[in-house]
Amino acid sequence: MRTRVQAVLLVFVVIAVAAFAVPLLLFTASDRTQQLVLARSADLDRFASLMDQAAATGDTSAVTAEARRYTQLYGEPLVVTDTRRVPVVQTGGLRAADPAVAQLLDAALRNQTAHPTGSLRPWSRGYRMFAEPAGTGTRVSGAVVLRASVGTAAEDITRRWALVLAGTALVAVACTVLARAATGWVVSPLRRLDRAVGQLAAGLPPEQTRAGGPPELRQLATGFNRMARTVTAALEQQRRLVADTSHQMRNPMAALRLRVDALHTHLLPSADRTYTGVTTELDRLETLLDDLLALATAEHRAGELTVTDGSGAHCDATAVAAAQHRLWEPVAHRAGARLTLRVPETPVPAACTDHELAQITDILLDNAIKYAGRGAAISLRCTAEGRCAVLTVTDDGPGLTTDELALATTRFWRSGRQNGTAGTGLGLAIAEQLLAGRGGRLELGAASPRGLRARAVVPGADRVERGAP
Repeated sequence: MRTRVQAVLLVFVVIAVAAFAVPLLLFTASDRTQQLVLARSADLDRFASLMDQAAATGDTSAVTAEARRYTQLYGEPLVVTDTRRVPVVQTGGLRAADPAVAQLLDAALRNQTAHPTGSLRPWSRGYRMFAEPAGTGTRVSGAVVLRASVGTAAEDITRRWALVLAGTALVAVACTVLARAATGWVVSPLRRLDRAVGQLAAGLPPEQTRAGGPPELRQLATGFNRMARTVTAALEQQRRLVADTSHQMRNPMAALRLRVDALHTHLLPSADRTYTGVTTELDRLETLLDDLLALATAEHRAGELTVTDGSGAHCDATAVAAAQHRLWEPVAHRAGARLTLRVPETPVPAACTDHELAQITDILLDNAIKYAGRGAAISLRCTAEGRCAVLTVTDDGPGLTTDELALATTRFWRSGRQNGTAGTGLGLAIAEQLLAGRGGRLELGAASPRGLRARAVVPGADRVERGAP
C-alpha cells in the first residue's frame, strides 16, 4: 500500500513541478531572446542614424569607421547601403549581393524592419539576421543589415536552464522525501493494524497496535486494541475450556473404568451384555476426549502457522509413508484388509514436520481400515506433483456419495451407513486443520471403480529431513 500511495504522490509531484518548471524554462528562453533582439535593435538604430547623417552630409567616414570597430569588437558583420543599394560599408565577409542580405535590404528600403521570430534554445546554433531602414518618418535614406551570433545567448539560456532544472530537482527530491515521510506516517499504523488483524483472525493474541499517524488512525488503533483484548480473552477461554475439559475428564474416566472393571467379577452372567455396553461407551468417550484435544491443538497450531514463518519445517514424505505402512499393516491384516505401499525411489520433500504428516496419514489409514470393510484392498501412495508432496490413501470399500463427500470434513459428522463402527467424526476435521496450517489441503473423491480416495496435498520443501516419525 505504501508503494501505491507513494507512486500517486510522486506522480502529483512530477506534474506540479513540471507545471512550474516548463513555463519558467520557456520564459527564461524568451526573455534572453528578447534581450538579444533589443540589444541588436539598439545597434541598428545607431547605425541607421549615422547613415541618415551621412546621406545628409555626403560624408560616410563616420558610419564606415563605426561599423568596422563594431565588427572588430563584437565579431558580428554588417552591411550599410544607400537608397540605391550601393554598399557604403561591408564588414566581416557579409556582402550586399548575398541573396539573403539582398532580400532584407529590399525590405528595409521599403521602410520595413526585419527582426527574427521565435525563442532561442540551449541547442540553438548559427546566427540571426536583422534589418532596419535609415531615415526619419517615411523618408528612407539607406538600409542596415546585421548578422548577429546566437552562441552567447544560447550559452546564457543553457546556464539559466541548468539553474532552473537544478532547483526543480531539489524541489522534487524534497517533495519525494516529504512524500515518503507522509506515507510512512499514514501507512505504518495501517501495516501494524493489518498484522494484528491477521493474528486475531488466526485465533492468536494480537500484538498491541501502537497508536500513531493521523488522529483517525490513532482512534481506530485504540478501538481495535479494546476489541482485540475482548475477542482474545473469549477465544482463550474457549480454547482452555476444551483443553481443560478434555484433560480434567481423564482422571474421572480412568477411575470410572477401574470401578466398572472391579464390578465385573461381582456381576451375574446375565449382566455381561450391559457390562460390555458400558465399557464400549467408555472407550468411545475416551476416544472422543482424545480427538477433541487433538482438534483443539490442530486448530491452534494452524492459527499460529498462518501468521508465523513455518517455512523451516521439512521432512521426507517417502520415509513417513514407509514408516506408517509398517505400523498399520498388522492392523489392516487383523481387520481382514490388505494394505499396500507405493513410493518413489527418490525422496519427496514436504514442508511440514514428520510428526504432522504421520498424524495425517494415521487418520486417513484408520478411516480406510475401519470403513472399507473386510476383504478390502487399501493402498498408500506417495508422489511428487509439481511443487507439492501428495500422500494418497485409496480403498475399494463402499465409499461416499457426492452429498456425503461434501460433509465428510464436518465435525462429528458420520455417514448413516457407519453407525455400527467406532469413531467420533473428528478425524478428517483434524487432518484438514493440520494441512491448512501448512498451506496444504485435503481432497476427497470417489475411487475407480468404487471406494474412496483421500489425498493429503502438502507444499514441497527445498530439502528433506531424514528420520522416522
